[in-house]
Amino acid sequence: MSRTKVALLGTGNPNPDPKHAGPSVMILVDDQPYLVDFGAGVVRQAAALTRRYGGELEELEIKNLTVAFLTHMHSDHTIGYPDLILTPWVMGRDKPLEVFGPDGIQEMTKNTLKAYRDDIKYRLYGLEPANNQGWRVNAHEISEGLVYEDEKVKVEAFLVKHGTWPNAYGYRFTTPDKTIVISGDTAPCENIVKFSHGADILIHEVYFKKAFDKKDEFWQKYHAINHTSTYELAIIAKETQPKLIVLYHTLFWGGSGEDILEEIAKSYDGQVVVGNDLQIF
Repeated sequence: MSRTKVALLGTGNPNPDPKHAGPSVMILVDDQPYLVDFGAGVVRQAAALTRRYGGELEELEIKNLTVAFLTHMHSDHTIGYPDLILTPWVMGRDKPLEVFGPDGIQEMTKNTLKAYRDDIKYRLYGLEPANNQGWRVNAHEISEGLVYEDEKVKVEAFLVKHGTWPNAYGYRFTTPDKTIVISGDTAPCENIVKFSHGADILIHEVYFKKAFDKKDEFWQKYHAINHTSTYELAIIAKETQPKLIVLYHTLFWGGSGEDILEEIAKSYDGQVVVGNDLQIF
C-alpha cells in the first residue's frame, strides 16, 4: 500500500458548476493531509472522504487539516479560507493552521480573522468547549524554493505564468514514495517543464482548444496568457513524461471529457485522466 494518496477535493473554476467544487487538492501522507488551495466547499469535500460520511479514507479527520498551500490569490482558490480556518477548529483542531502562500496571504488572514472575530469570541467564551489555539493561523508569505519540510514531505514552490499575477505558484511535493506536481493556474512556462520531470503525478489545469478557437479576440488573448490548452499540455507532457497526468480546473466550454482527452491524444500517448471531484489516486 502506498503511503501517499492524492484526493481531488474540487476540480472546478470560477464558474459555479454544482458538479465541480472550487479548486482544491489534498495530498495525504499516512494520516497527515496537506491541502493545495481552498476553493468553495473545501472542508465538506474533505469530510465526504471520511468514514463518518461514507468515504474510504479512515486516516482522515477534519481536525487534521492543519497545513495548506495557496497557489495564487484569485477568489476561486481562496473563497473557502474561512471554512478551512474555522470548521476544523470547531471539529477539534487544537493547534494553529499553517498556511503558505504568495504575498497577500498574511493580509487576507488578518482580515478574515477580523471578520469572524465575534464568532471566535462566542465560541471561546460562551457555552461551547472550544480551545484557544485551533482558530489561530500562522500565515507564511513564500518565495521560490523549499517552503516546507517535515518527516513526511518536502514541498518546493516555483513561479508560474498566470497572466499578470507577479507571484503565482505551482508546487512539487516529494513524499517517501511519490512525487506530485500541481500546476496551479498557468500558461505554459519553463518552470512547469523543469519541476514536472520525474513526477509520478502531474496535476495540471487545461482548456478545450476547439472551443477556445470560437471565442472572440478579447477572450482568446486573456486565456492564452492565463491558462494552458490541450495541445500545449501535450507538448509539456511529451517533454516531461510524468507517469500520470490528472486534469483539473478544466475549462470545458461545452465540450466533454472525451473531447479533452482526444485533443491531447493527438500528440501525446501517455496516461491522462480528466479529474472529477472526490477522486483518489
